[in-house]
Amino acid sequence: MPAIADAHILIIATDRFEESELFDPRETLLDRGAKVTLASLARDPILATVHDEPGRTITPDALIADVRPEEYDALLIPGGVGNPDRLRTDAAAVALVRAFEAAGKPVAAICHGPWMLAEADVVRGRKVAPFHSIRTDLRNAGATVVDEPVAVDGPIITSRQPDDIPAFTAALIAAIEAR
Repeated sequence: MPAIADAHILIIATDRFEESELFDPRETLLDRGAKVTLASLARDPILATVHDEPGRTITPDALIADVRPEEYDALLIPGGVGNPDRLRTDAAAVALVRAFEAAGKPVAAICHGPWMLAEADVVRGRKVAPFHSIRTDLRNAGATVVDEPVAVDGPIITSRQPDDIPAFTAALIAAIEAR
């Protein structure tokens, strides 16, 4: 079982990610000694939102198109309405989700992030906890939707909203350490 300090976690995001859903888990993972890489669609800084208002920016470390899933232990997808909505139209981003899930590596998505899981067709028959406004989308993708702070089903880890970040991050760390 790898300790979280030995893990390398990939975060994928683009403009309009929910600020706390990227920065808070990232900070916890870094504080625990994990290596964290942020990949995006371009190398330009990406803009967060805080409940739809502009937030901080962060500069990606890599391009999604250049990422090699075998170099990472887990994938994290923050929400925000615009972030997963844009990422789910990018074939390389969708392929990454499929590759991590197929390898049995943890795939953690919070709030609107599970849209990526539906697009990648990795939630069919799985329990998920998405943000309330995308529950129908996840049901239509074949998931069993629950209203819980975190749902873990196989390698898929989901949470509803920013208030769930502590439970979400703890579940991701536990899944990495259990591998």
